[in-house]
Amino acid sequence: MNLFFDTKLADRYTSFPQKIRVLTEDWVNRQVYCPNCGHLDIDKYGNNMPVADFFCSNCKEDYELKSKKDAVGTKIVDGAYRTMIDRLQSTNNPNFFLLNYDLINFSILNFFVIPKHFFVPEIIEERKPLAVTARRAGWKRTLFLREEKEIGAKGWLLDIMNCIEKLASNNFILDDVYAFKNVLSRKHPRNKHIKDKIRQQLQILRDKDYLQFLGSGKYMIT
Repeated sequence: MNLFFDTKLADRYTSFPQKIRVLTEDWVNRQVYCPNCGHLDIDKYGNNMPVADFFCSNCKEDYELKSKKDAVGTKIVDGAYRTMIDRLQSTNNPNFFLLNYDLINFSILNFFVIPKHFFVPEIIEERKPLAVTARRAGWKRTLFLREEKEIGAKGWLLDIMNCIEKLASNNFILDDVYAFKNVLSRKHPRNKHIKDKIRQQLQILRDKDYLQFLGSGKYMIT
């Protein structure tokens, strides 16, 4: 894998953000395959596509690229808050590519893939609107991957996925997840219907193709 940017592509641009966007998108387009299905090529959407930058023509998964100099850190600035929330709650919310780069060598330091089921509205932080004197007054940006000390603050979905992971098996039954009831109760003391919530989250994971329901309370990780 070539970890260096094709810097010639940025020569015709004067804005630094434009240069970085062109270089990082070109690198992903040339070097990255679809992590969902293994298809060797992913395709780039046209500019200004809300929330997604790339897609796989084989499995139809969407990917949004976020690039940052040096370390990724605990927060990543994104675009319009309402657009992000609406997309996360839709049926075609994107997976994320996180890339951090070295400007001295114009090279890739790290490249991460975060599946879409890890992104829930609870981890999206609304920033203050731009000042009335700004060109886009009132526009709200977002911060995602906000820093949280407790994983429970990132939503029920991640809690249930964490429970499933601890089972260390691709196949499990509903009672296996019910066994975490006390743990989940401590994390969510205001919720008095833990089992109902577990079933609800398993349904969401099934709808997102993370799980397959086999019938009679049996599940399989896809």
